[in-house]
Amino acid sequence: MKRLAIKVAAGIVSAAVLLTVLAASEMTAGGQRAKTGSEGTGLRRTAVVSASSAPAVPSKAASSDAPMVLTVKPDPSVVRDPEGLKAKICSPNAILIRVDDRTVLVDKNADQRIYPASMTKIMTALLAAEEAHDPEEKITVQKSVVDELTNEDASLAGFVGGEEVSVRDLLYGVVLPSGAECCVSLADRLEGCEANFVRSMNLRAEQLGLTGTHFVNTTGLHDPDHYSTVRDIAALLCSAVGNPTFRRVFTTMHYTTSPTNVNAGGVSFSSTMSRCLRSTKAGGATILGGKVGFTDQAGLCLASLAEYGGHEYILVTAGVRDVYRGEIQDAETVYGSLGS
Repeated sequence: MKRLAIKVAAGIVSAAVLLTVLAASEMTAGGQRAKTGSEGTGLRRTAVVSASSAPAVPSKAASSDAPMVLTVKPDPSVVRDPEGLKAKICSPNAILIRVDDRTVLVDKNADQRIYPASMTKIMTALLAAEEAHDPEEKITVQKSVVDELTNEDASLAGFVGGEEVSVRDLLYGVVLPSGAECCVSLADRLEGCEANFVRSMNLRAEQLGLTGTHFVNTTGLHDPDHYSTVRDIAALLCSAVGNPTFRRVFTTMHYTTSPTNVNAGGVSFSSTMSRCLRSTKAGGATILGGKVGFTDQAGLCLASLAEYGGHEYILVTAGVRDVYRGEIQDAETVYGSLGS
């Protein structure tokens, strides 16, 4: 009996210790979640789930991503007259960086707050590429999501309610045709709801040192509290193109999905940017990919990637309103001037 009593007492002590450790762990996790900030909750799909069912915020970015530091360093061999080039840019906000050494070559109001519109989807696609473990996993697009986004006049890739689409094809749908239904479908599947996914977007922005950025949704639909700067978007894209999956999607101009239960021949996409470009050649540069954006409040925006002279360059422009396809004109002007 004495031996049994000792075993019971030891078991009680072990259980108490375990409960103490678990409680401390939960308090730490809760404190971390509190630091990520709050998101808009005006839409049904952004309602935050309870703490017990909310997926954990991904942590691998914290261990692998250092804050993105951009350094201003004029290079006359690439941009001979930065001030003259700035004067030719239609957009009120612009930044040109060289990717490999993160050098800022042109800065036009790069730290002024902007509305990023669909450039938001760069972060959405990057996080989805990192979190999705099976690119062939099928996700069912919900009719309620498509209907709501249609009512909000969001850009759509063309999937319909009940359509079963692979993670890979949804990623292409996010970037090429700027499909909002693809953004929300991925967010709902990967983190339970859009608000949870947005928390991860803001956490990643903090990890990358994007101090001028705050996200409210995955799509870029306008919200006064959803903002960024062209410097932050350039730093984000600079990090994102280092992810092989994101890079493959971002630099694709045309794509056809695998067959779905609704479309036996798949769905064909073209990059919105590519449909507006006269050519992917601009002077001695080759434009590799880009993500356009537009809302009435944001104006025309473009975050693009190009190659010139063995180096890659990122140009982000925003805010042009009075020039037809002014964001495309700016890309052709800036990339076409490299080295001249």
